[in-house]
Amino acid sequence: MLDPFGRTVSYLRVSVTDRCDLRCVYCMSEDMTFVPRAELLSLEELDRVCSEFVALGVKKLRITGGEPLVRRNVMSLFDALGRHLKTGALDELTLTTNGTHLARYAADLARTGVKRVNISLDTLRPDRFKAITRWGDFAKVMDGIEAATAAGLKVKINAVALKGINDDEFDDLVAWCGARGHDLVFIEVMPMGEIGGDRNDQYMPLSMVRARLSQRFTLMPLADTTGGPARYTRCAETGGRVGFITPLTHNFCESCNRVRLTCTGTLYMCLGQGDAADLRTPLRRSEGNALLRAAILEAISRKPKGHDFIIDRRSQTPAVPRHMSVTGG
Repeated sequence: MLDPFGRTVSYLRVSVTDRCDLRCVYCMSEDMTFVPRAELLSLEELDRVCSEFVALGVKKLRITGGEPLVRRNVMSLFDALGRHLKTGALDELTLTTNGTHLARYAADLARTGVKRVNISLDTLRPDRFKAITRWGDFAKVMDGIEAATAAGLKVKINAVALKGINDDEFDDLVAWCGARGHDLVFIEVMPMGEIGGDRNDQYMPLSMVRARLSQRFTLMPLADTTGGPARYTRCAETGGRVGFITPLTHNFCESCNRVRLTCTGTLYMCLGQGDAADLRTPLRRSEGNALLRAAILEAISRKPKGHDFIIDRRSQTPAVPRHMSVTGG
């Protein structure tokens, strides 16, 4: 699948639910209204859509949310999609999670063919973790990380840089991840959805994060890629990889190979744009996949060149009104 700018679309991120058991201050408001369960694609329908994308050339599938592991019977979807790994049609099946349920599912995920997981963790302090997530249990996430490692899963820690909240822990996160063999990726706050606060107060450009890290660590640029937008460095002192995702200060649109499917069957061709395609209607209109395939290809033909992310103190309205959990983190 080629978009209008000659980029090959080979990566599909799939949100299986917009629900989450945490309420991180940069992602959601505390009082959220979620999609009615009746509007969700069934797990069988999600498998059918994902499989059609694989048939069209997608090589990497990432299951996201919300928190994907709160979706009932979600392992049946991993079991189904794992067949594409066995045939070689799919190169990688991965997961982004907050880690709270990972202790329960890590071994089963490895069994289905998952080899890597991304775990959101913005702090190493239990009290601060509870404040950032509003009610999260730090110990559960630590148990999940340990279970993932024990199951043989490669762990990448995603940490959102939050000014005045966790900006005194960046060195600690690099050292902690390096000692455990985990990749670490810092992410700028993304202006998506109302959160009951002002993202201007949270936003910290990663150029500042990198400058602070460079006072203690030697970060050497790498050409490594995991198929996503992170730009990686090697930390000489720990031997670990440290990545940076900078949607605002240095966007990654020129090499974008991704599209995102929501749990209701809406396909977003760009995280930072509102244009979308309805795949649920053609999916349910026919038992065959001809209508679905045509809808997918038509949507790819509209993939934009780049996003419109901006954080501006003059505006209290997020750049994109939908929450990250709707599109898939």
